[in-house]
Formats: sequence, structure tokens, C-alpha cells
Amino acid sequence: MKVLTALLIFTSILTTNAQDIAILKYNGGGDWYSNPTALPNLIKFCNAEIDTKLNPKVETVEINSPEIFQYPFLHMTGHGNVFFSEEDTENLKTYLLSGGFLHIDDNYGMEPYLKKELTKMFPNKELTELAADNPIFNQTYNFPEGLPKIHEHDGKRPQAFGIYHKNRLVLLFTYESDLGDGWEDPEVHNDSQDIRNKALQMGANIIQYVFKN
Repeated sequence: MKVLTALLIFTSILTTNAQDIAILKYNGGGDWYSNPTALPNLIKFCNAEIDTKLNPKVETVEINSPEIFQYPFLHMTGHGNVFFSEEDTENLKTYLLSGGFLHIDDNYGMEPYLKKELTKMFPNKELTELAADNPIFNQTYNFPEGLPKIHEHDGKRPQAFGIYHKNRLVLLFTYESDLGDGWEDPEVHNDSQDIRNKALQMGANIIQYVFKN
């Protein structure tokens, strides 16, 4: 009954063309609240530059709450441990398979924990690296080499991974890029304008890809 109610809410939200984004609060001790200025700045950029009508107010939703079904787009970030309970896993999986989208941006250190939890959620699916010619890199802004490098951590190349369901990208995991840091207010990380532009433009591509598909 809970799942059915959530699905009905989600269907209603989608048919009204809602353009709301929420931050996903998860368990495990990771700082899910990282980069507080990131999404507001990305939303402002998208509304100004690619003519979206995103709600400037960013809410936080808990992973096991039916409230996640009110948001077509969820954003998740952090630096460390991630843990999904059975209830968390069931709720988020239902959300993704019924039309929702989750962008996970590794702020640094999430990757080994996250992969373990995603395996619990999708035991028969794997994170697949997105090729540089994937449409997500060629929306309003063109990134011919794929995901841009925003912050240096371990000297690894930036990678974008996805999980698909019925040929629809339901989950995007950006790794060794740290887009969210590039979305933050300029004084937070003292990034150059060029770096910030790359981060915001790639973020806009993600938004555009999700809301037009």
C-alpha cells in the first residue's frame, strides 16, 4: 500500500512537469550535507542559461521516506561511508524504477562504500562507464572528452558511471571529478572561473538530459 501510494504521488508529480530537485539524506556517517551552496548555484545557472524553471528552493529528503517520490531528480554527495538499510534500498529502488533519477557526486571517499550498497539494490546490474559520446555530454554544452576534471584528489581520471533500466539512465555516479565543489560559491574553493564554468555547464547538461527524457 505504501509503495502504491508513493507511485501515485510520483505519477502526479511527473504529469505536472515538476522541476524540483532534492538532496538525498542517507545513513552511514557520510556527510550528505556537503556543498550547501552547490545546488542553489546550479539551479540559478540552469534557469538563466538553459531556460529551465527549476524550483530555487532545495529540500532535503530522507532515503526511506515516501517524500522522495515528490522529486524527479535527487542529488547525493559526501565524503565517506554510505549505508542503505533494507527499507532504504527498497524505497530508493522503487523510486528509480518508477521514473526517478539519482545523481551521486563523489565528493571524495564514497566510492567503495557506495558500490557495495548499489550491489544490494541492483544485484543483477553493474555500474557501466559512460563513453565520451554519451548524449549526457552533448546537450547544450559539449564535452567531447566526457566528464570534466574539477578537483584533483588521487590523480585519477574523471569517470561517469550509470545504471540503466529499460534503456533509461536511472542513476549517474560521477567519480574523481567533484562537480559539486565546482558549483559552490567561488570563495569556498577559490576555483578559477573556467573551472567553475565547466562544472556548472556539465551540471546543466545532466539537468537537461534528465528533464527532457
